[in-house]
Amino acid sequence: MPGNLTFDALKEAAANGTIDTVVAVMVDMQGRLLGKRFHVQNFIDTAFDETHCCNYLLATDFEMATPDGYASTSWSSGYGDYVMKPDMSTLRITPWAEGAAMIFCDVQDHHTHADVPHSPRAILKRQIKRLAALGYTCTAATELEFFVYRETYEQAREKNYQSLTPISAYNEDYHIFQTAKEEGLMRPLRNQLYAAGVPVECTKGEAESGQAELNIRYSDALDMADTHSLAKHATKEIAWNTGYSVSFVAKPHEDTVGSSSHIHQSLRGADGKPVFYDPDQPNGMSVIMQQYLAGLLKYAGDTTVFLAPYINSYKRFAAGTFAPTRIVWSIDNRTAGYRIVAPASENVRVECRVGGSDMNPYLAMAAQLAAGIAGIEQSLELEDAFSGDAYAAGNATEIPGNLRDATQALKLSDMLRQAMGDDVVDHYARAASWEQEEFDRIVTDYEIRRGFERS
Repeated sequence: MPGNLTFDALKEAAANGTIDTVVAVMVDMQGRLLGKRFHVQNFIDTAFDETHCCNYLLATDFEMATPDGYASTSWSSGYGDYVMKPDMSTLRITPWAEGAAMIFCDVQDHHTHADVPHSPRAILKRQIKRLAALGYTCTAATELEFFVYRETYEQAREKNYQSLTPISAYNEDYHIFQTAKEEGLMRPLRNQLYAAGVPVECTKGEAESGQAELNIRYSDALDMADTHSLAKHATKEIAWNTGYSVSFVAKPHEDTVGSSSHIHQSLRGADGKPVFYDPDQPNGMSVIMQQYLAGLLKYAGDTTVFLAPYINSYKRFAAGTFAPTRIVWSIDNRTAGYRIVAPASENVRVECRVGGSDMNPYLAMAAQLAAGIAGIEQSLELEDAFSGDAYAAGNATEIPGNLRDATQALKLSDMLRQAMGDDVVDHYARAASWEQEEFDRIVTDYEIRRGFERS
């Protein structure tokens, strides 16, 4: 749902001292929230209309480095400004930060005030607009998995992120007793997110020691991406507030399962009724749903970078871990890359199981919509459902196994170039290439442990 604070209510809260800070944020390429903290009166007086940021914020890596090769900005162009335009419908209180409210901003060109094409929010909004031209809206929800550690972020850093202590000692999937020990973090997480206007459904233990999952009720695609990013950020802040640390890295250790972020998606018509459901079709899957799913499958390789954006992301794809390895669809089968949930009902939907917890939800959802729209526009025919253990499906196409292959698939994707534009595809292909280049030059602990004495 949108934010839970109107501009008039913010003025009242400022006058009575309830709110003294407004955090204005944009979403960067990695899905992080970047921005400024305003004194509430300054925001009310001027910043509610617009503020500014350096345009390098959409051309950096995790370390805030400034790689070359981006057409949008560079040292030679001087790294100018973008406009951060607050979306007043997203204004909300943030109970985990005393006296504060938060608002999402669109990123606009400083001169034309048009949305910056490669900003994650703009990329998703473009696909939503394309879908609307076909007469549909998207309803979506993401599952968000993460690991919780007993060390604080500072302690984890001092230990070089090695030998950290998971908050639980064993696989806690659905365990009520084990997760009762985690309520010092999970209870404020649920309650404070709900108070911020995020429709939290539940938290639960996941399939590894110290692994948790947060579920949020479905919404429209843009709101889903906003709440996903907000929830991810809030989880980190609330963990810090309570003396823990959390990690959304997709594969934290070679001996553990990874963390996913499954995307549930369906379409509705202009009348708000589900268009994926047709009781006269097999499994209740309408022709539109079949075409949409066929698009997801045909272009799964093209879209993988937006679901698995880093070197580490691909370590998660392993047999027997509930992370998929094959591009197949199946009915209620968690070994498949695309799982059909609630078949033969009005709630029938596609669950994409490819994405990891490190994905940017705006880019991931935009790529899913682009592929689904292509399936509808091309009237693609859906292949037969897979049955059985998809890990053993030797004839099925594999999900790209590394970032280098996925980057090449992105570069060569005519579908994504038509849907998103050459500038956007080239921008994110450069981001993926930079991740590979940086990894290729780094000497890892594995190499030293393996070869220090033996080589």
